[in-house]
Parts: sequence; structure tokens; C-alpha cells
Amino acid sequence: MNNKTFAVVIPLANEEDTFDKFTSRLIETLDSIVQKSTVYMVIDNASKDNTLQLCKELSARDSRFVTVWAPENRNVVDAYIRGYKEALKGNFDYIIEMDGGLSHDPHALPMFIRNLNEGHNCVYGSRFINGGSIFDSNWKRSVLSRGGTILSNLLLGTGMKDMTSGYMGFHADVARKFVEYDLLSKAHFYQTEVRYLLRKERSIEVPIHYMAPSPRVSDKAIKNSFSVLFHYFLLRLKNKSVTL
Repeated sequence: MNNKTFAVVIPLANEEDTFDKFTSRLIETLDSIVQKSTVYMVIDNASKDNTLQLCKELSARDSRFVTVWAPENRNVVDAYIRGYKEALKGNFDYIIEMDGGLSHDPHALPMFIRNLNEGHNCVYGSRFINGGSIFDSNWKRSVLSRGGTILSNLLLGTGMKDMTSGYMGFHADVARKFVEYDLLSKAHFYQTEVRYLLRKERSIEVPIHYMAPSPRVSDKAIKNSFSVLFHYFLLRLKNKSVTL
């Protein structure tokens, strides 16, 4: 194993029911990895339960976990970007983002790190390639994920198997590109926007198991997704495609 360092960015909101189980798995995984790591847990006013206090208590017990209180966040994209900014200040070699709760398995982290070590600038978790899977009792969310991938590939000219997964890893210099870019997404289409903007980077999709139901996607988030998608589609039609 080389001496590259990595950070994990995790926005958390209303996670108290699964917090202990999720963080136990994450700690177990971090303990098995030799490389230095820090986890940035980003909390804002979207969280109405005891998640913030649980994060603070974990940070007090384990210095690898940093609680980032960000009440100024306006949406989930702000939470992700705030986490990336904190990680970039720490000068880590790699930055990996994942969801809290139990939807993303921390045990997959070594797979992301291995592929980043092997020279891929971007590593994207995919539920829809061989070895990946999705268990989601919210069938409408599953349809949105699959349909969003098909539509995005069609309109943006991409060819990925999963354009909407939020389990992603980057070399820090690549992450800095979209952190400094004025992203249009205000909700979870952000992950698709990032994939599109970084489409010319050396990347790979790796299989992940999506294990837990997701909350309902709001109509506002869906509207924003279509707005961003057609913005880049129209630029593509005009031969003005954006690449970071």
C-alpha cells in the first residue's frame, strides 16, 4: 500500500436511527486501511434530530472524524461542496464522497482507493454494472435513477451505466475543478452534472450495492434536474459544451 492520504465527505441529516451502525462499519473499514484518512461529517439545519450531537461525540472519541457545522447551507449540494472544501484544505490526495445512513457500504472504500491508486482520476460507484445491485423499496426512486441515466446519456452524449449514484472518488486536483466551478444543480442531479463536466478525465465505474431506501425526491429537485440537464444539452447542440 502506498502512502497516499484520503478524505471522506459525508453530508448527514436526520440519521440518528442508523448512525451507530453506519459509523461502526466505517470505523471498521478505516481501521483496515493503512493510509491516513479523515472523515468530514457535514451537518446543517436540514437535520432536525440528534445527528449533530452524535457527530460531535464521535469526533471527541476519534480524531479521524471531523464535525462540520454549516447552518449557511441552502441545499444538499452546498453540504457536499463544503465537505470538499474542508478536505481540500487538508491537502489529501484523494477525496471520496458517500451518503450517510446505510445506503452506501463503507466496506467498498478500499475498492475506490485501489482504483484511485491505479491512476484513475475519477471512480464512480455503479449499481447497474456487473456486480452492482440496488435494493430500494421506493420503486419511483429506482425508476428515476435508471431513467435519469438513460436520458442523461442520450442528451449529454455520455456512456456511463450509472449517472446518478452518489458514491464517488476523485484525485484532489480533479475535485478542485468542480468545487471552484459554479454548479447549476441544487439537488441530487449534482452527481450527474459532475460526471458530465469531468467526462474527459480518466475514469472507471465500480460495482456498489445500494442497500437502503432513499427519501422521496421532491418535485422541486426533479424540476431542477431537468433544467440543468437541458441547459447542458442546449450548449452541446450549439457546440459550446462545458468541460472542466
